[in-house]
Amino acid sequence: MPLAATLLLVLVTPQGAPAQAPAQSPAPPPQAVTSTELPAASPAAEAIAAGQAAFKKRHFRAAQADFEKAVAADPQSAAAAYYLGYTCYKLGEPSRRMNENKEKARELFAKAFSLDPGFRPDWGRPASTEPAAAPAAPGKPRPKKTS
Repeated sequence: MPLAATLLLVLVTPQGAPAQAPAQSPAPPPQAVTSTELPAASPAAEAIAAGQAAFKKRHFRAAQADFEKAVAADPQSAAAAYYLGYTCYKLGEPSRRMNENKEKARELFAKAFSLDPGFRPDWGRPASTEPAAAPAAPGKPRPKKTS
């Protein structure tokens, strides 16, 4: 039976007409990249790690430079945009008024969450599985945790 179907196809196809290739589905649009999805050796991931290390030491200018490198290396990285935004905010924080750094931070936060609405920053701390304890009332000690 397969031979008959092949012969029928050959007879029905006009001479010199190219055979049609099966339709391909369009490629999916590029998606935002989070810090956990970056390849470990990518320039963006390396710059984010360096920026986080500088940020933790409160070296905000150095962190800003590293996060700017990460954004340049991967403009679609929500992590790079977020961390650069947070660093800009920290640079503008001493002033209570809105300033250039805080304005830039606002733009970068908006960009980060438009790229990946579910983005959660990862500052290298292990995630806790327990909910945060409510603060104790003044003058009363907190209850001790039991393991």
